[in-house]
Amino acid sequence: MASKRFPIGELIKTLKKTFEEKPPFITRLSRKRKRDPFIILMGTLLSLRTKDELTEKVIDRLVSYAKTPEEILSMPEEKLKELIYPVGFYKNKAATLKHVSKEILERYQGKVPESLDELLAIKGIGRKTANLVITEAFKKPGICVDTHVHRISNRMGLVSTKHPDKTEEKLREILPKKYWTIYNTLLVTFGKTICKPISPLCSECPVSYLCKKVGVTKTR
Repeated sequence: MASKRFPIGELIKTLKKTFEEKPPFITRLSRKRKRDPFIILMGTLLSLRTKDELTEKVIDRLVSYAKTPEEILSMPEEKLKELIYPVGFYKNKAATLKHVSKEILERYQGKVPESLDELLAIKGIGRKTANLVITEAFKKPGICVDTHVHRISNRMGLVSTKHPDKTEEKLREILPKKYWTIYNTLLVTFGKTICKPISPLCSECPVSYLCKKVGVTKTR
């Protein structure tokens, strides 16, 4: 188990100086679309296993045709597939968008639910997606754990977990709630630019002095 003495405040403060003005895709989408919950939900679902640059182009194209559950549900599935191609697993994602839209219409009167439990009750929405929606669309506290957050939290010695769900559980215990939302925002950009999966750029890292480098065998 990670030490609770880890200087979390210092970590956040230092990362904010470098990365706060370089937000990840979903944060940019949230700002661009005025925190529209359904557009944020669609963008998050489309972004899974797809590069941000591609997802950004696709969500802009999709929104020009449909921006509500009603419009997604009334669209022919072949048209939907055409609009979201070539995101990864676009056929499966088209079906997921259809199903999620149907659930939101039938169970929540067309409004994206604001609670984590209600979002997770919809098949196709996982914890990463649900946490992003409640933080970016509704400004509620949540901890979104993607591959970057999971990797870096373990690498730095903040937690010691094998699965993202466990990482989220531990972070909820040790992270002050005021840092929950920004933690993902900062670590995603940090993970894409500096703290990479293989051979991280430790020589350029602003928080290298805090990091235990757990599992790191090669650095640059």
